[in-house]
Amino acid sequence: MARERGGMTPTLAPTSATSAAPSPAPTRTRGLLRAVAVVSCLPYLTLKVAWIAGSRTGIPDGSVLLDHRVAMAVGNGLTVLLDSCVIVLALVLSRPWGLRVPARPLAFPVWVATGLLAPIMVGFPLQLLTQALGGGTATASGPGHEPFLHSWVFAVVYTGFIVQGLALGTLFALYARDRWGHLWRGRVWELPVAVVGTRYKAVAVAAAVLAPFPLAVRLYWACGGTAGLGAAAERTVDFRVLDGMHVALLLVAVAGTLLLAFRRARILPVTVPLATNWVCSGAAACWGGWLLLAALLPSDDPADRPALLMTLTYAGQMTVGLLLASVGAHFLARRSATARTRP
Repeated sequence: MARERGGMTPTLAPTSATSAAPSPAPTRTRGLLRAVAVVSCLPYLTLKVAWIAGSRTGIPDGSVLLDHRVAMAVGNGLTVLLDSCVIVLALVLSRPWGLRVPARPLAFPVWVATGLLAPIMVGFPLQLLTQALGGGTATASGPGHEPFLHSWVFAVVYTGFIVQGLALGTLFALYARDRWGHLWRGRVWELPVAVVGTRYKAVAVAAAVLAPFPLAVRLYWACGGTAGLGAAAERTVDFRVLDGMHVALLLVAVAGTLLLAFRRARILPVTVPLATNWVCSGAAACWGGWLLLAALLPSDDPADRPALLMTLTYAGQMTVGLLLASVGAHFLARRSATARTRP
């Protein structure tokens, strides 16, 4: 998770499961999930490596991807690195030695993977449903509607991402239960009053205050507005569905964090607001950052350069997500410290 100076990333105390290997049945299950996660990465990695090497497989004539080969190679190299991390995480989360990996270098990449994969797991099926009901296609890429990629590329890549998310998510749930399950036992009303300090309650409020700007802009885009979109103004219905999805994820992230920080909806299990903070803050921060990076890539055509409103919206979404994540990290750090000092 995001962290500030002073150790905001949780240092989580291992339970007795840390020193014990999983039983044979769970080991077989984890081995199968590990294999599924690794295999599901291969189509995406193969395509990316081929594109870096100069192949045009899946890229039609006229695609904007062919206009900036250096930027494309750099971007593809970065995404190869990110998807390779899924393989590393699958190994860490499924092998007994993974229980000894320090929490600090493990929590952040898992949070990033969650944040990047969760919206794809929700958004791609929504796009398919929208297209089945007569909406537009996700392959339009701007003025003239030159195809961005062949449609089969989206099907192969996003199906692989969904499988990655399911396998990696299940592995992490099993791993977290074994190692840190004591940190989210019980219901919200059982939490100590000071489980989230005053400073981080203020951070949660600050995030809630900043959130309406990106929420309002993305809701405006979801309703068909085009201001701030520049060359991407003529977007199809399924793109607007994705904006609506990001609105919903950001709303849930803010709500879950406020419930956790101020101990509201006290009958809820602690896992509910904590899980929504983890997943939805990651989605807001990671996709806000990724879209901001994509918007700021150099372009020779002034029409393709991002409008200020788009840049501010993605930056605002990323900032809100990071602030919300810091509150969840602080919560876990405090509960971990309490568990270590308990006799």
